[in-house]
Amino acid sequence: MEEQFAKVVYVDGDGNLVDNEMKSQLTEDLVKHFYRQMVLMRTFDRKAINMQRQGRLGTYAPFEGQEAAQVGSAYALRQDDWIFPTYRDHAATMTFGMPMDTVLLYWNGRSEGCIPPEGKRIFPPAVPLATQLPHAAGAAMAEQYKGTDHAAIVYFGDGSTSEGDFHEGMNFASIFKAPVIFFNQNNQYAISVPIERQMNSRTIAQKAVAYGIPGVRIDGNDVFAAYFETKKALERARAGEGPTLIEAVTWRYGAHTTADDPTKYRDQSLSEKKRESGDPILRLERFMKMEGIWDEKWNEWTWEEAAETVEEAVRTMEAYPEADANDLFDHVFEEKTWTIQDQKDQYFDYLRGV
Repeated sequence: MEEQFAKVVYVDGDGNLVDNEMKSQLTEDLVKHFYRQMVLMRTFDRKAINMQRQGRLGTYAPFEGQEAAQVGSAYALRQDDWIFPTYRDHAATMTFGMPMDTVLLYWNGRSEGCIPPEGKRIFPPAVPLATQLPHAAGAAMAEQYKGTDHAAIVYFGDGSTSEGDFHEGMNFASIFKAPVIFFNQNNQYAISVPIERQMNSRTIAQKAVAYGIPGVRIDGNDVFAAYFETKKALERARAGEGPTLIEAVTWRYGAHTTADDPTKYRDQSLSEKKRESGDPILRLERFMKMEGIWDEKWNEWTWEEAAETVEEAVRTMEAYPEADANDLFDHVFEEKTWTIQDQKDQYFDYLRGV
């Protein structure tokens, strides 16, 4: 199955272009756009981790190492498409148009962090595993019924393929030829459980066979593979040919969340080896140097610009007024049940020191 579902690679870990026929499509503008966006996302991710350690954010899910998969795939979308993220897909949602300060509000426990800009079809991040897959299939089917050519993309990790919602979402989408892309980021671990303990199949892409839909396996650290293969799948979906399962093979460098210690279940030296052999940003830098479009001053400016952008988003988020604790209780039901009212009363008694 690994031979049948061989990884699609456009630019390898050393920065070599695998298929020279693609060279005309890798314009300098596109290459630099991807580099800047991935640098911005990595800068954001590192800042968010630091803020959590300082008590300025709640528990946070890092994504360093997965920038290419998220940035490339999200950039392939049209503005009127749908995006269904997990708790780790902030790079995808920000690439698609979610403001950075809004993402920070989400990780600060604010309800405002779930509200996308007007006209943006961004589903709130799904924390329960795989629950967003049937939602994405349903949204895609709704667009189909309305006669539009809008599509949906739904992100999920390797651990989500062990959930029933994964199979239900895939099954509905395949039966009704829903225009949805199932984008799996196989970062090798479901929290502490390695992929070989999660499934007996050699790949995740092969699971598409059971539903009669295409399954594509890509190098998830190759931003061009993520972009062009997602673009192909979206074109297929818009043409009425149904869903596609994409497995982006990648690696999570750090912890599952800031509440996790990855040294307890894996050798962290593996992360450094993988960083050297195929880091998404380093790979693109190597490619740019080979193509003669690398500029050291431009690179320094890119990182400086990213830092300034992130700091501005932090200032905006931290300027918000203090959150209203009533929001925890007042928007669960139209009229509060006695149990919720009782919880609310107890909580506010606690705040008052009663």
